[in-house]
Amino acid sequence: MIFKRFESPGLTHYSYIIGSRASKEIVVLDPRRDIDAYLEFAAANDLKITGVTETHIHADYASGAEILAQRVGAPLYLSAYDKGEQYEVKAPHTELKEGDTIAVGEHRLKAIHTPGHTPEHISFIVSPGEGLPPQGFLSGDFLFIGSVGRPDLLGENAKHELARKLYHSVREKLKSLPDSIEVLPAHGAGSMCGAGLSSKPSSSLGEQRRSNPYLAPDLTEEQFIALILGKVPPFPQYYLRMKQLNAEGAPAVSLSEMTRDIDIESVQKLKSSGAILIDLRHFLDFGRAHIPGSIAIGATPQFSMWASWLVPYGKPIVLVGEADSPYQEIVRALVRVGLDDVRGVLRGGFRAWAGAGLPIASLPQESPQALAQRIERGEPLDILDVRPEPEWNSGHIAGARHIACGEVGQNLESVKISDKTIAVCCAGGYRSTIAASVIMAAGRTKVVNLEGGMNAWLGAGLPVKYSTFQKSLPNEMRHSF
Repeated sequence: MIFKRFESPGLTHYSYIIGSRASKEIVVLDPRRDIDAYLEFAAANDLKITGVTETHIHADYASGAEILAQRVGAPLYLSAYDKGEQYEVKAPHTELKEGDTIAVGEHRLKAIHTPGHTPEHISFIVSPGEGLPPQGFLSGDFLFIGSVGRPDLLGENAKHELARKLYHSVREKLKSLPDSIEVLPAHGAGSMCGAGLSSKPSSSLGEQRRSNPYLAPDLTEEQFIALILGKVPPFPQYYLRMKQLNAEGAPAVSLSEMTRDIDIESVQKLKSSGAILIDLRHFLDFGRAHIPGSIAIGATPQFSMWASWLVPYGKPIVLVGEADSPYQEIVRALVRVGLDDVRGVLRGGFRAWAGAGLPIASLPQESPQALAQRIERGEPLDILDVRPEPEWNSGHIAGARHIACGEVGQNLESVKISDKTIAVCCAGGYRSTIAASVIMAAGRTKVVNLEGGMNAWLGAGLPVKYSTFQKSLPNEMRHSF
């Protein structure tokens, strides 16, 4: 059997190729929007893509299923269970119902309906041939390693019913599968599609039965619902846009056009007309000097996640970096989350802008000691901690308020109302720089970044406040930074 896993960094999304060495046929499952990796794999190994399929209408990334199927002239196999639901796929496709199979040479992918994460969700049991024991379980966002898919994508009114369906999918659809079958999910640790995902890309079902809390045999329906709804991660608002985009069909895009050079004059015109400038440099370089109004999202593997949360949709985008900035990968990261209107790259990067004598801004870095002294003097400060809740609970500056980095854009009104100096902090400085840049782009000028973040604050021996729960734990059990 041919097996290949593709990972999209930042989104920790896994797509798969399953195929037959004998017939040289392959099927692509849950492809991302930039489809060249699948085409290159097929060409390099003299394989033919004979089918494209998906487990569900995705919320966290733009799908490439329709584009890929059209490109290679292969059937598009999708769930039949989206009819009458909030999101329905518009693209022509072959419907899959419970028990239907996709043949790829001698191998078989058998569809089973596993609703709960979404109403239409299907998973696939992979067997090496008709009547042979199954080897793999392509579980999509139904079953993760260590977790299950979140059931709240359709809103508050639908989440309890979806959680109930998820419970029954876990109880009924897995019970006949052997412990030896390999679980192959669509996401790993870092994805917001579920809580507590493992960094392991796969696991036997037997191991999941022993260790996954949602598969505990004595868990009642009420306990299951309380457990999963009590642990859902923050809801990224862009998920709603992705659901709609994937239901309607994400159009093909030209990556090469998005990385063309743009001269300074053109960038100035785009900026004045509302374009978003994304600064890809290291956050300390951004702090020292940057183009006023630009958003700092450093070129790290997490770029796509932060861009999806904080870059406004529907506006032109210009990339600002250095000569060696990974523009091709950044453009891929943007189109994977539906940010398509990338006009190009500032020719010469920030150095060219600064060298032309154009206006620049800075984000002052405040040392932990200096900030502590200002707090002690009673200066008017608005301390904003942008770490996620577990980090916040594990210790924060007394008097700080908490807005997770990805949610700063949704809470700008509460940030803008004060004329105090805003001191933004995270663990080390990357996320606080992102949040500070969004706040500054919204018009706030008195903004500082905690130099070295809470790591430096703790390293300086400065006091922190714990949540009631964390305070009750021994030191070795508190969250680390």
